[in-house]
Amino acid sequence: MGVMATGGGECSEFFAELKAAEPFFVMAGPNVIESAEHCLKMARQIKSVTDELGLKLIFKASFDKANRTSAASFRGPGMEEGLKVLALVKEKLNIPIVTDVHEAAQCEAVGRVADVIQIPAFLCRQTDLLVAAARTGKVINIKKGQFCAPSVMGNSADKVRLAGNPNVMVCERGTMFGYNDLIVDPRNLEWMREAGAPVVADITHSLQQPAGQKLEGGGVASGGLRELIPCIARACVAVGVDGVFMEVHDNPLQAPCDGPTQWPLRNLKGLLEELIAIAKITKGKEKMLIDLTPVGEDF
Repeated sequence: MGVMATGGGECSEFFAELKAAEPFFVMAGPNVIESAEHCLKMARQIKSVTDELGLKLIFKASFDKANRTSAASFRGPGMEEGLKVLALVKEKLNIPIVTDVHEAAQCEAVGRVADVIQIPAFLCRQTDLLVAAARTGKVINIKKGQFCAPSVMGNSADKVRLAGNPNVMVCERGTMFGYNDLIVDPRNLEWMREAGAPVVADITHSLQQPAGQKLEGGGVASGGLRELIPCIARACVAVGVDGVFMEVHDNPLQAPCDGPTQWPLRNLKGLLEELIAIAKITKGKEKMLIDLTPVGEDF
C-alpha cells in the first residue's frame, strides 16, 4: 500500500497528542468512501478548515458499511480497495486516518493504514474484535452501543487495555429511544469518563433515525435530523468532550449513505468556530467541587 500507520511508540505519542488537543480534536469526513477523488477532495477541504482554526484533524471514511438496514444499501468499495484509497489520502495530505472494522480478521490489515481503529456501536462488546484491534497497537475508538448504559464502556475499554494497548477512547453516539429514533443524554458524557479514557462525541450519528425513511420500490433507509446537529454539538462541547466526531459531505443530498445526518462542508467552518468559542469558556473538562457546608451569614 506504500503507507504505514503509526508504529507502537509513535502511536503512544499520537495518543498523547490527542489527549492534549485543545480545545478538542476533530474526526471528520464522509460516511463512506465513494471514490479516491472524492476522498482526496473532502480531506483536502476539511483540512484547510481545521488548519485555519488550529484544530487537530483525523480524516474519517468507511471502506464498508456492514450494518446497513437494507441489503440494497450502498456499502462502499470493500476493505482492499478502500484501504488503498485511505493510504493515498494519508500519503498525499499527511493526515491521520480513522476507519471502522467489523471483523477480527480485518484488524491487522486496517492497522497497517489507520492511526485510529474504530469499533462500531453495534459491536462495542465483541471481545474478539476488541482484542484483535488492540493488538494492532493503534488508538482504538469504541462507540457506545445504542443499547448500552455508559458504564458498559468501562468494560469495553478494559478489554483493549488488558490486551496490552492503553491507547483507547470511548465515543457517545446516542441511545435508542422508542422506535426509529435516538436521544443524546449529556449525562453519558460525564459517566463515560469513568472508563478512564478520552471521551468523543459523535454529533452526527446521534441524530440518525434508524430505518426512518421508506424507499420507492420497497425497503428502508436511515433518516436523520440534520438541523439539530448544531444543538447536539453545542451541548457536547459545553460538557467538555475531548474529541468531536462528525460526518461531513460536500453534497449531502446526493450522499449514497446517511445523507440526512451528514453536515454540509459549506457550513463546517462556521459550526467549528462556534464550538471553539464554547469550548474556550466552558469548564466542562474540570470536575466541579460541590461544597455542602452550611452557609452562614458571611456567605
